[in-house]
Amino acid sequence: MMTISRRSFFGLALAGWALLRSRAAEAIGESSLLQLGQLELGQNWQPRPTALGRLVREVDKRTSIPVNLTPRSVKLSDKNLHETPILYLAGDREFPMPSPEDVAKLRRFLTFGGFLIIDSAEGRSDGAFDGSVRQLIETLYPPPSKGLQIVSKKHVIYKSFYLLDKPAGRLSVSAALEGVIRDERLSVAYIKNDMGGAWSRDDFGNWEFPCTPGGETQREYSFRMGINLIMYALCLDYKADQVHVDFIMKRRRWRPNDGAEIPE
Repeated sequence: MMTISRRSFFGLALAGWALLRSRAAEAIGESSLLQLGQLELGQNWQPRPTALGRLVREVDKRTSIPVNLTPRSVKLSDKNLHETPILYLAGDREFPMPSPEDVAKLRRFLTFGGFLIIDSAEGRSDGAFDGSVRQLIETLYPPPSKGLQIVSKKHVIYKSFYLLDKPAGRLSVSAALEGVIRDERLSVAYIKNDMGGAWSRDDFGNWEFPCTPGGETQREYSFRMGINLIMYALCLDYKADQVHVDFIMKRRRWRPNDGAEIPE
């Protein structure tokens, strides 16, 4: 009963809500919409200011998830942390460790269904931000608990909406997704490829950063990775044995144009 309670606190509640609630529910107000939050840790907690907002817009366009188009900046000390069930932590430099009280709040958030996406904008695999991330995870889950580990390429997160084989971003720093798995649930996903850099777009509709080495195809897969992360956070492994977008498109003889610009 304890395991069911932890996983159903709002993680599974959100899954049912995302699957069954129609877009007509938006008329109820913003409280019916999925709210994403960007976590404030350190001075440069928003290295790609437009990134999360651009991802949210793609979630709104491509899926049936009713989502608030304006991400919220949040701190671990916020009393209403649970109102942002998916947190996004980005950075390109070292950040200070939260207080013991805030670490406990984050651990509780993750234990009761919350999901944390960590996105490194450093452009390297062993920089100061990476060191802080590993220290944070070790503080959350001290040994002998398992901390960050490589997520299998067979994990459902690679097919929760799109069929993917690796985490994409602005750069190709690492072909591995790392994460924290507890109670058979991925609660923290850590990607080193600067997804936010691929998502970022200015007010004139121009992409802010080039994607290398794969260009616009790589940018498209970066958006797909972000959408997969959000879909997994809401639905967990319900699609482990289900059809996915690429399969449906092939059956209908549609071909995704991977190199096309994503419409505004």
